[in-house]
Amino acid sequence: MADQKFNPGISLAGAVDLESMQHQVKAEPGQAGGAPAAGAYVVDVSEHTFEAMVQTSATFPILLLLWTPTDDRLFPMARALADAVNKLNGQIQLVRIDAGASPTIAQAFQVRGIPALFGLIGGRPMPLLEGLPSAEEQQQVVDQVIPKLIEVAHKAGVNGTAPYSGDPDAQQAADTPAADAVPPEHAEAHRLAQEGDYAGAAAAYERVLESDPHDALAARERAKALLLARSGNADVRAVRAAAAAHPDDVEAQLAVADIDMIGGQIEDAFGRLLDYLAAGHRDQIEPVRKRLLEYFAIPESGDERLKRARRRLATLMY
Repeated sequence: MADQKFNPGISLAGAVDLESMQHQVKAEPGQAGGAPAAGAYVVDVSEHTFEAMVQTSATFPILLLLWTPTDDRLFPMARALADAVNKLNGQIQLVRIDAGASPTIAQAFQVRGIPALFGLIGGRPMPLLEGLPSAEEQQQVVDQVIPKLIEVAHKAGVNGTAPYSGDPDAQQAADTPAADAVPPEHAEAHRLAQEGDYAGAAAAYERVLESDPHDALAARERAKALLLARSGNADVRAVRAAAAAHPDDVEAQLAVADIDMIGGQIEDAFGRLLDYLAAGHRDQIEPVRKRLLEYFAIPESGDERLKRARRRLATLMY
């Protein structure tokens, strides 16, 4: 695909693109007239969360779209890619990046025109196309390129399941100013997390919880911040190799469970640590219990995986 010639698309060379201005929409993604919303196996990533996303490509393959979410010429392509990815139920994730809001990412990928599409496996990018594709080229991406990308990932041992991030239609209904508003007591922690200071965010959420121990949102965000502070920049392959080489080492097992959680493999993370206790490591119950309780704050309370893990932990402890 990278060798084919495509329509020029939107230039990043710095000149004012008059046609692009004619196609700009003011509606937010998911709103009437706006770009298709993220959701299901489609996520939006910024410069703050880019590194964590790259790490997850060692767990499952990623289709990376650099685009302009206010240009309606790109909406059909974005919808087609999302539909194709969502039908695969987590075999691959579509990551969308606003190239205008994240110019350093576009520069890192040496992108000259938008849209640009890459495969990402184990942190390594593979250029797929650049510029607006024709209908035939777009269908080729759906029918041939995406399945091939998954096949290449499996051969490289990258065959995990991407996390499901919710129904995009339901998310659209929830995306109101009230839903998006950050509680005032969370403002500092939220700002630190957005800036990538996850350790600082975790400490700030801890202060919120000292004032209100029942703040479930603060507990969830604190757990996520602690997770990313510990392992957001970890070398995934090295962590997995260490866990395989040292099955009795609690720190190695905790580290690889972190990688599972970051990759959305929640049941794998729970099962790994519970299996570790069941295999005769009851002397390590306290650090494992502490880590699991941290993980337990992340899923919704009604999540069946969470219910099963809680029951099994209680059995193993007593």
